[in-house]
Amino acid sequence: MAEQNTIRVIDIIFDTFVDGPGMRTTVYCAGCRHFCEGCHNPQTWKFDQGTAMTPEEIMAAILEGSPSSNITFSGGDPLYQVEGFAALAKLAKENYDKNIWCYTGFLYEEIVADARLRQILPYIDVLVDGLFVLAERDTSLSFRGSRNQRLIDVPATLKNPDGVIVPWTSWW
Repeated sequence: MAEQNTIRVIDIIFDTFVDGPGMRTTVYCAGCRHFCEGCHNPQTWKFDQGTAMTPEEIMAAILEGSPSSNITFSGGDPLYQVEGFAALAKLAKENYDKNIWCYTGFLYEEIVADARLRQILPYIDVLVDGLFVLAERDTSLSFRGSRNQRLIDVPATLKNPDGVIVPWTSWW
């Protein structure tokens, strides 16, 4: 895994439309222990791949490559490097007002129950949670691969006193 102040980055893809609404820059990170059958990025599972980059270096690359795009974190699983991604999300949100999506195999309930993992939540707009389940694969779904995965409106969910997941639906 990367040191706390860096992220192991496999690739940064500019001007993509598949990892959330509108034009986005997707940061693909190294490392995942979920090992989902049928994963479309198994080449990202190893933690020692890619290049170690600081949040500031990643943000500079995003601003240089596609300054007006919003940001998506994918992988691998970004929450295995949550300290670095939380720092990057905070930087992007507070200084550049970026809309941020994060894909993870962890469930929202697992994230809020873990102080280390939940540090990223205040800076995420949409969390796509849950493992990819091959038996639930559905190519008609927008922005997710299997029916069990949820598009969670994180700011609304964090404000909900009942802790009920509020699905992100503002695009349809």
